[in-house]
Amino acid sequence: MKKTIRKFTPVMLVLVALVTLSFMANKGVTLRLQPKQGQTYTATSKANAMTMIEVQGQTMNMSQLVEVRQTFNAKKVTDTQSDIETQIEAIKMNMTQMGMKLEYDSDHPEKTSPMLAGQTKEIEEGLNKPLTVTYDALGHHVGDTLSLNMNQLSNIIIELPEKELTVGSTWNSKNSQTVSNTKLNVDMEYTVTAISKKSVDVSFTGSIDSDEVTGGYSGTASINPQTGLVMNSTTKSNISMTLNEQGMSLPVTVVGTTTIEVK
Repeated sequence: MKKTIRKFTPVMLVLVALVTLSFMANKGVTLRLQPKQGQTYTATSKANAMTMIEVQGQTMNMSQLVEVRQTFNAKKVTDTQSDIETQIEAIKMNMTQMGMKLEYDSDHPEKTSPMLAGQTKEIEEGLNKPLTVTYDALGHHVGDTLSLNMNQLSNIIIELPEKELTVGSTWNSKNSQTVSNTKLNVDMEYTVTAISKKSVDVSFTGSIDSDEVTGGYSGTASINPQTGLVMNSTTKSNISMTLNEQGMSLPVTVVGTTTIEVK
């Protein structure tokens, strides 16, 4: 009898696991932005990109690796909105262009490549300067258009749907973003791929529509169902634009991958 029970136990465990997975897959969840008041979160992003510029029939390649550490604190949270104070704490860049390696590390400015010395002033002026932003419960930014030059919150606080979500559910968002003084219209579509007590996993695609920039995004993300915050994500991008320099139009393509982790 004991041998039979020992043989039967693993089967029962498998059945319980399958039933649990089935239950979690069909269980619905409603996402709302509700970060824990008073808690400080740290977001670390790594963006690895290749920039290709067409110059008089030749292609110039430049590789870039940019790492950013940003903190944000939920100063005040209600059922309808969240006031969040955020600041960029550190930026690290490594670039390779025409055989030259350039680097910058805000934590170690003495290592800055001489050729970048004049270009990092704007970055340094934006470091460790708190900014307070407000979002409603669905993740909509309240107020003026949020500049993304020194801010990755738009990848952590996304627009959430009003409806309950189950595996296979989709929702769309349309918003305008400002990057380097260029206004971008971004259309995103999210699809729920898995639901558990700790995470709502989604895949997403996006397209950019503007007079100067076109392209798209695709990737995956995990959302904390209690806070509505994206806790980690991977985004692949392919963006095209045209630079006008000294009377010449230079086609530019940027292909990259960005990962974000929030703790």
